[in-house]
Amino acid sequence: MLKKLVLFDIDGTLLTMGSINRTVLADALREVYGTEGSAGTCNFAGKMDSNIIYETMRSAGLPSDEITEKFCMAKKSYIEMLRAKTQPSDVVLMEGIPALLDKLANHSELLIGLLTGNFEESGRHKLRLPHINHYFPFGAFADDGLHRNELPPVAVEKAYQLTGIKFAEQDIIIIGDTEHDIACARVMNAKSIAVATGTYSVEELQAHHPHVLYENLGQTDVVLHEILQSSIN
Repeated sequence: MLKKLVLFDIDGTLLTMGSINRTVLADALREVYGTEGSAGTCNFAGKMDSNIIYETMRSAGLPSDEITEKFCMAKKSYIEMLRAKTQPSDVVLMEGIPALLDKLANHSELLIGLLTGNFEESGRHKLRLPHINHYFPFGAFADDGLHRNELPPVAVEKAYQLTGIKFAEQDIIIIGDTEHDIACARVMNAKSIAVATGTYSVEELQAHHPHVLYENLGQTDVVLHEILQSSIN
């Protein structure tokens, strides 16, 4: 019987692709808008892909209506370029991820999914490259909302559609590497597990008061035990 819903961020939590994701987005923006804006320097960590496009293009002085008019073209171009220009060797899985996913996927009380700022098509591509996409039967993506805090209810509803189970707040765990993951867990009164495998240090994450904080997810049994705990105190 499923009892817990575990939602993972992608970039910085499950895997890293180095600079290639930024390079591809910059190429797509130049193709569609004629400029990459601040794509070379913008802090992508924890942000929605859609918001990144607007932020980088506004920095170049483009009006919002022009950004909106070409947004779907930019999204399509980015996804197509990401597929064309990336390969398995571009992806590095974070420490402990293969063992942890295998353990969680085979636990009868757990359902795992995604809660990420990626567009679904680009996020799924990133997961396919290291062969971990099959662990995640559903997810909430940048396609599903304008702000990351809108995604937890979306993920809960998709989990319900998949399983017929409406997971309660205390049974939801959100795992991510930025303050934004911690904040969206708080919106749902869910447990936040922060991991310092992205651009945020342990000290920076601690300042945002996650329920649990790890340097990495390498201690599989410790992480599993924490996920199965009922309390978020």
